[in-house]
Amino acid sequence: MATVGQQSTMSDLVTAATGAPAAAAADVADVADVAATVAVPGSRPGVTVAQAPGSEPGFWAGAPSALLVDGVYYLAYRLRRPIGSGRGFGVVIARSTDGETFTEIAVVPREPFGAESLERPALVRTPEGRFRLYVSCAAPNSPHWWVDLLEADAPETFDPSTRRTVLPGDPATLAVKDPVVARLDDRWHLWASCHPLDDPNATDRMDSRHATSDDGIHWTFTGTALAPRPGHWDARGVRITAVLTDGPQLVAYYDGRATAAENWAERTGLAVGTTPGRFHAVGTEPAATATVGDGALRYVTVLALPDGGQRLYYEVALPGGAHELRTELHPAPLHAAP
Repeated sequence: MATVGQQSTMSDLVTAATGAPAAAAADVADVADVAATVAVPGSRPGVTVAQAPGSEPGFWAGAPSALLVDGVYYLAYRLRRPIGSGRGFGVVIARSTDGETFTEIAVVPREPFGAESLERPALVRTPEGRFRLYVSCAAPNSPHWWVDLLEADAPETFDPSTRRTVLPGDPATLAVKDPVVARLDDRWHLWASCHPLDDPNATDRMDSRHATSDDGIHWTFTGTALAPRPGHWDARGVRITAVLTDGPQLVAYYDGRATAAENWAERTGLAVGTTPGRFHAVGTEPAATATVGDGALRYVTVLALPDGGQRLYYEVALPGGAHELRTELHPAPLHAAP
């Protein structure tokens, strides 16, 4: 099945005018640095990569993870139906030669994982050339989440029967999901969305925690990388969705929301890092949000291009309440080498 990229407008998105969120005086230097080095969703024309599987609220195509290998784009993303109608029913693996028009090459269904729902995957390639897919799995009839790992020689050959659990969380105390996985200084780094389960009426709360690994399989958590900010637009929860490691400073994109009622309708913020394990948010407003539907603009992933440009993929709300998957091409700065 092919998904044909189609041009979209920018009129349903709001982006911070400077290319980074507005900030208090103490954050000005950080915002200037971020604005100079980061592509912000909504500041370039978007193209629909995958349409929502339905037109009503709860139908989502998104939560993407992307790779560029030898001129070929690989994209993993989640398809979802509303609660009671299937939730996250599969992860699609697709390929493209232009980053916009993708052909589906595999679907990883939720059933072999024993999961009630699947959420954001992480698609990575090892130094040895193998492909890995980290899969977020929801426990049936529980707020608990865990992460399983699949590994294969090619992304179209992921086999759920070979899965292994790499981030188990704790069914009683902690849900772990939506990992971002990257290589930095010859080690694996991971940023996971973590939900404390100590209060059964507040399991939507979330922070982002950092972990390291020598092999990308056995992980050691180092602490909280990004925490909610009381009294701000991201007071209820934050989720790191992408980390840029090759600029003058570490920069993270993150999803945030102020209340439990905004669950599933997160907006995009920006944070800067002092180390891979510690980020602080900049600005007093989201960097990007949708103006239609539930306002969601979330799960931004950033793909560095050989010419110095960047391609963004993200999930965004539609007027009827569904979410679709879009991409934007951000050309290299004029001073960048060709």
